[in-house]
Amino acid sequence: MDKNKQRSLNQWLKAQSKLAKRWLMLAIGLGVLSSVFLVGQAALLATLLHDLIIDHVDKSELIPYFLGLLALIGLRALCSWAREIAGFRCGEEIRIYIRQLIMDKLRELGPAYIKGQPAGTWAALTLEQVENMHDFFARYLPQMALAVMIPVVILVVVFPVNWAAGLIFLFTAPLVPLFMALVGMKAADAGRRNFKALRRLSGHFYDRLQSMTTIRLFDRADAETETMRGASEVFRNRTMDVLRIAFLSSAVLEFFTSIAIALTAVYFGFSFIDKLDFGYYGAGVTLFSGMFILILAPEFYQPLRDLGTFYHAKQLAVGAAESIVEFLEVDVSKVTSGTQALTDTNSVEIIADNLTVFSPEGHQLVGPISFTIGKNHTTALVGPSGAGKTSLINAILGFMPYDGSLTINGIELSDLDHTDWRRYISWVGQNPLLLNGTIRDNVTMGKDISDDQLQAVLESSFAAEFVNYHGLDYAITDRSGGLSVGQAQRLALARSMLQHGSFWLLDEPTASLDARSEQLVMKGLTTHIEKNTALLVTHQLSPLKSVDHILVMDNGQLVQSGDFTTLSQQEDGLFATMLAANQAHQEADKGNLDA
Repeated sequence: MDKNKQRSLNQWLKAQSKLAKRWLMLAIGLGVLSSVFLVGQAALLATLLHDLIIDHVDKSELIPYFLGLLALIGLRALCSWAREIAGFRCGEEIRIYIRQLIMDKLRELGPAYIKGQPAGTWAALTLEQVENMHDFFARYLPQMALAVMIPVVILVVVFPVNWAAGLIFLFTAPLVPLFMALVGMKAADAGRRNFKALRRLSGHFYDRLQSMTTIRLFDRADAETETMRGASEVFRNRTMDVLRIAFLSSAVLEFFTSIAIALTAVYFGFSFIDKLDFGYYGAGVTLFSGMFILILAPEFYQPLRDLGTFYHAKQLAVGAAESIVEFLEVDVSKVTSGTQALTDTNSVEIIADNLTVFSPEGHQLVGPISFTIGKNHTTALVGPSGAGKTSLINAILGFMPYDGSLTINGIELSDLDHTDWRRYISWVGQNPLLLNGTIRDNVTMGKDISDDQLQAVLESSFAAEFVNYHGLDYAITDRSGGLSVGQAQRLALARSMLQHGSFWLLDEPTASLDARSEQLVMKGLTTHIEKNTALLVTHQLSPLKSVDHILVMDNGQLVQSGDFTTLSQQEDGLFATMLAANQAHQEADKGNLDA
């Protein structure tokens, strides 16, 4: 990573710290207060030793000093505890904010961009990489300030006692951050490589976990195991590189601080035996001054050593921030959302004129095409796989950039407030997504819905027959666990009905259903879309006889349009070819069942 990029990432991280400035300042203030108590603790301890050994003061006279020492130890412990709490709160607030930034960006980019990366990659970005920033905000930033303030506090009290010891502290202190920075540059690159390996491993593992049934059916378990082992080995090697640098850094810091403390001890040792005669004011070096400074010597370097320990947290944060900032800087200006609200929300008309749809990376996917989805009409969109149907749907939803014109009730989509536009869309897809929660949670999606309204949509979607058996508080696990595909689809239909959309978007709503579930879902849909505008995407062509208009796509182009009768009579057309293949497939399935 070049220096300019690292500098910009450091600035970005520090800019985020302003969000939790009060917790950050509290952690720093408690650290400085603890150092003041430390100076008092060292002074009391040195006084006790001097009075007991040199002045032979009676122990009973020193009881107040002992009590004061215990009180200072307790106060320092309290400051340390409160400082940890403040640092944690600082990191927590910033992590929540950064995760929200990522979620907001994902929502802006939409499903078309999200599907371009494995789900595990997004999990690693949102969880592990954000989590690895915690110590930067909770510990490194407060310690960076304390690494300056605490040594200054100690120098202020050491110089009036012994200027020679103060000079030793002053000239040896810069060696610690110097070597820490040299080692840290290497750690930054190792940490960045480690994060990339973790993202690849997370994405690979999550995708293979989802596809476990398919992998086993095609006898690819051994091959995938070897692939996973190779990815794990890469991650292990890069993790060991990070640890190796961390241990090297710790060794270097310990070496230089030990040399500096030893040098201070040697100075006082030779001063006590009259081999050195400088550094003090007035009388010679006393036991009090020697003990006082030697007790403070390790504490003078401790903030710098702690900074060295937490310096790796900085490098981890920089490595994590690189991926996060790159993601947050993805250009979404092409998918522009305006501010206009939809007019005439009771019905929807969609008109495309020379519409060209592009991928988020700028590749042309569809077009140029022109069509009209009429008000209160049902339009079907058909075509072979890869024809561009999904890309067109994503453009209508406002998730894909486009050229040309795409108007909703006469308003250009780029001028519409996309959030407002989606409020009027009821969507039913081919793979219903149910969340970990109850049936009530999955149907209402957090909305305040009365039991009467809920029961009405369950009846209309034909979901009441199994919901009444299980109950609304029946728990559904992730990926629709606990329900069949048909039951999950009917719950998804009930959820769409609660949206009360003026535009129904149906993406293969019966693709994975058995005959009975398909019949029930289509019956529930027909009741709700007959008085609304609807776009039905399907591979099943026979049920389209009742559809008002059919759009046929192939290779990103609109090759045919018309009603069922007109298109089926065009023998050289794509629709007639698909219809014949569809009927042959149904007859073959019927023959297999009869056999």
